[in-house]
Amino acid sequence: MGKPKFSRKKYDTPSHPWQQDRITAENELTKKYGLKNKREIWKAKTKIRNYRGQARGLRARLSGNDAQSKKEIDQLLMHLNKMNILPPNSTLDDILGLQTENILSRRLQTIAYLKGLSSTPDQARQLIIHGHVAIDKKRVTIPGYIVSRDEEGEIGYTSDSPLNDIMHPARPHADFKSAPGKKDIKPKIPKEEIKEGLPLKVPIGTEKSIKIPEQKEEKKPEEQPKEDVKNNIDLKEIKEETTKPIEPEKEAPKKKDNKKPDENNKQGD
Repeated sequence: MGKPKFSRKKYDTPSHPWQQDRITAENELTKKYGLKNKREIWKAKTKIRNYRGQARGLRARLSGNDAQSKKEIDQLLMHLNKMNILPPNSTLDDILGLQTENILSRRLQTIAYLKGLSSTPDQARQLIIHGHVAIDKKRVTIPGYIVSRDEEGEIGYTSDSPLNDIMHPARPHADFKSAPGKKDIKPKIPKEEIKEGLPLKVPIGTEKSIKIPEQKEEKKPEEQPKEDVKNNIDLKEIKEETTKPIEPEKEAPKKKDNKKPDENNKQGD
């Protein structure tokens, strides 16, 4: 049993410390789920390993028609269904197909983020440690707590938390979506394929969701006949002439009559 003060280690470490594929996979999981260190990943892997070993042992005992083995299989499947790790009506083959993310997705930190209580997984961890998250009105300060199916709908802020105020700056906005579904993500079509004369490569299964843009024909300006162009030019010239200001006509200077008066007129006088 050991001493209660010095409890045994509840997880198994990797067999080799330097494996590039394993290290990159673990780094992605820590970033995705906002984990503190890789020890939490090793704990999840150990749980999955125990479930698989138990399923393999029960499968070997089924050949002898053991009533106790059937009872233990039902209890194991009921436990995994209660923790929402497996769906109802699952079998031993489903247990053998479990992955590490099936356990990490049931942590309180992950579910609090998915429910919109925080903007990021790291913020969800901080809120849980600081005592702002409760399950069924009971404060829980363990980010790695495995949430059951019944408890999932009772997660929220504690009654004395200031985050109950909608206007609190640390609370996510109403339009915030913590986990976008696959239906909301639309496939991107490269611009090179939308050119004229090139067929569009539509991904399989998205034929209905993608709308192929209609190519609009550009209207060319109608060419005017040559006669009309000439007429337009003549009209412009006429307009220019008509718009010129009319200058007033200058009066011609009067000519002086240098003719001598007739002699007959003189005589009459």
